[in-house]
Amino acid sequence: MAVGILGRVGIGLAVLVAVATAWLWLIIRDLPDALTRDRTRPVGVLIDNVRLVSMVPGAPDVEEARAVLVMGDRIVEVGAAGALSAPEGVPVVDGAGRTLIPGLIDAHIHLGDEAELAAYLAHGVTGVRNMSGYPFHLRLSERIVTGELLAPDFITTGPILNGRGPNETILQRTIASGDEARASVQAQHDAGYRALKIYSNLTREAFEAIIDEANRLGMSVAGHSPEGVRTKGVPRERPFDIPWEQSLGRGLTTLEHIETIVWHGLRDELDEDRMRLLAARLSASGEVVTPTLIAHRRLVLIAETKGEYLSGPGSDTINPLTRFFERGSERRWSGVDASKYERPHADFFLTATRLLHEAGVPLIAGTDSGSFGLVPGASLARELELLVAAGLSPHDALAAATRSSAQALGFERTGVAAPGYRANLVLLKGDPLTRIGAVESPSGVMIGGYWLDDDGLEDMRRSARDTSFVRSLWRALEMKLSN
Repeated sequence: MAVGILGRVGIGLAVLVAVATAWLWLIIRDLPDALTRDRTRPVGVLIDNVRLVSMVPGAPDVEEARAVLVMGDRIVEVGAAGALSAPEGVPVVDGAGRTLIPGLIDAHIHLGDEAELAAYLAHGVTGVRNMSGYPFHLRLSERIVTGELLAPDFITTGPILNGRGPNETILQRTIASGDEARASVQAQHDAGYRALKIYSNLTREAFEAIIDEANRLGMSVAGHSPEGVRTKGVPRERPFDIPWEQSLGRGLTTLEHIETIVWHGLRDELDEDRMRLLAARLSASGEVVTPTLIAHRRLVLIAETKGEYLSGPGSDTINPLTRFFERGSERRWSGVDASKYERPHADFFLTATRLLHEAGVPLIAGTDSGSFGLVPGASLARELELLVAAGLSPHDALAAATRSSAQALGFERTGVAAPGYRANLVLLKGDPLTRIGAVESPSGVMIGGYWLDDDGLEDMRRSARDTSFVRSLWRALEMKLSN
């Protein structure tokens, strides 16, 4: 009798597990329609009589009355308005009064769900670099490359490599020794990652081992400059365990966050003269910097609006799992007096970014989207506005989000609107060289051989709101279990 009951209970549990697994799989696979619906690949498009910001080195900032012919996913010809003919069956888009630019690249995001990809496309972002890899990001990358998903070009690092300390989180790979560091790098390479993300708590031994192992395996490294063990009094009363300069000349693809550079490189002193010297040192070393000005500025805006900023336009496209786990941070920042620390630092970060630019340090555009208060896609427009506020010209700011990012990160044949380049393109109603924020609302986007007109972009905006808490939680759990 007991055996029979236990047997039936066991069968019942097995059925429940099977049903739950099937239900979960359906949720995970039930992705936004705009990313997965069946499509007929267009033969191309001719955009005629358009104002062109090509980003070709040496070309004028803007060229009036131009025509751009796209066949498949490549730009095949650029000429004068009316001078190019569309082959039979190729649609013609009237670009009168509009501006065509290369697709934008957000060089620093944290992607938790595919719905966010639709948000990026809806705002003209045709390339992203994910800076905290989960196993699903590798699968996602394959689906994008094979054309199963219509999405921005996608690069991902592996899971963040960090040490014990104040910036440690449960979704990072925590390492303490050189042997652990080498094993972690090898494991990420074996899993399929080709880029590494390092963080500030790393010890000197672990940092050196990561660099050596990455060089051996041909992997790129980017992230925060390692500080070593942070003891009491660091940084104002005593220096960091690892000097900031030790990260220079080590082959890092990019250094992330202007606030990290000021914190580590200046020991958080808002000193313009010292920052000018630091900029010169960085220029001579040659690293690329992703300032992510909006990442700190949003904290100021949250505080100064008593939290109203968190419910602004597009907030419903922020990952629901992020919003759930960051509720405490949202409440805390909503009650902060930003005038004491955050506002002066935000203003100095503009100055620091200007000094980097004046010194010739290469800058690329990233947002840290995927965190609370940072709307996927739209935040890149805010970042470009801040770069202009820092002193970059609108054209230089656009270059940071197109040609410069493509070159620094290794996106293949994109970032420039010229024959032979992939046709990642954005058509704008406004002139971004007059008002850089015009990039936020495109009237057309070309990606992967597909032309998204107003209706297609509206589909993307709807799909961007089709987020899934369960899907995102499953990805995070899978990441933790594999760590």
